[in-house]
Amino acid sequence: MDFSQVLAEKTDTILQKWVLEVRKDQHIESADDLSYTAIKNHLPDVLKAMVTVLSKSQGNDVKSIVVASWQHGVMRAEQGFDPGEIAREYHLLRTVIFETIETSLLQGTPIAIVRAMRLIDTVIDEAIARCFNSYFEERLGELQHLYHSLTLHNEELNRLVNTNQDYLNQLAHELKSPLASIIGYSDLFLRQQRQQNGKNDTPVNLEHIERVLRNGRHLLRLINDILEVSRYDTGKIQPQPEFINVCELINNVLEMLEPQAREKNLPIIVNCVRAPQQVFTDPVKMQQIVTNLITNAIRYTESGSVNITCQVLDEQKWAIAVRDTGIGIAPENQTQIFEPYFRVTSMNNSYVPGSTGLGLAIVARLVKLLQGEINLVSQIGVGSTFSVTFPLQLKM
Repeated sequence: MDFSQVLAEKTDTILQKWVLEVRKDQHIESADDLSYTAIKNHLPDVLKAMVTVLSKSQGNDVKSIVVASWQHGVMRAEQGFDPGEIAREYHLLRTVIFETIETSLLQGTPIAIVRAMRLIDTVIDEAIARCFNSYFEERLGELQHLYHSLTLHNEELNRLVNTNQDYLNQLAHELKSPLASIIGYSDLFLRQQRQQNGKNDTPVNLEHIERVLRNGRHLLRLINDILEVSRYDTGKIQPQPEFINVCELINNVLEMLEPQAREKNLPIIVNCVRAPQQVFTDPVKMQQIVTNLITNAIRYTESGSVNITCQVLDEQKWAIAVRDTGIGIAPENQTQIFEPYFRVTSMNNSYVPGSTGLGLAIVARLVKLLQGEINLVSQIGVGSTFSVTFPLQLKM
């Protein structure tokens, strides 16, 4: 029996079953929000190459296996998969292939069955190896890019620290933990690489890189926020106004933040019925204000909803309000909420994870830059409403 022909005929069935198993698998969370095409990725090319390997009449298409698996690893790195999820994917692929062609396999001779199973295992093992290599290269490239970005930001910070000594103690405190993690895991990774002396990389090594990247991203976000506050306070930010559609801007922000809200099962309700058709303001700064306010609402809300209202107030002004049903802010803290490094505490933590204490400080400065006013109404255990009023036309 020609098992290569059987595999070719059942390729579509294998792919459909495999995608279904990946979606159902609780250990592959990164695939939860991906489309069928995004999950399928380059697997059809791997299966096509597997057909040529099983065939006795066709030449082994090893190059296609290498290319397809390499591209699969790159794509999975971009999609945020971790090494364990990728290994799980190939485990499911092996299982689905054998389950699908089992009936046909049993019709062959023992020698043919052993040959087919051996070749299928070999192709999948090679695909896993190539996939992990490309995944590692992609992560290492991101790490190098992150390193260069941090180097540039460090130079900028050194310059700013000379004129902003008040931030130095807070900055050292905030950078201490993630920076220590980056240094520790980077050193561990480099020492293991020297010990392995060129051997294949393991999932453990990749996990070290993942931790470095996670802490590096947090550090970079913190640095960016510090730079934003510092640039404003030193008068280096100037608005670049143009006519914009506010509702469209809000929708763009919601598309970006929707995964965060969905993760917490928080509906975001938008009311733009009375919104202005267009306003003359800085679109980048306005988007940053809206993004920070909505992100803040999602971060401090565990249940309920987030409501966004945009409306014209009169012939000269318009307003946007973001209301949440989160933990709320105590009256004694409401005067400090827009100060740098101040963070609202939750019931079980000194502060909510992921907060840098700079988001609302940046919002307050940008609102002032765009000639607006921001107000807060909040109650512990009920929620908070941030209302911002802007001119319809920014005066230059």
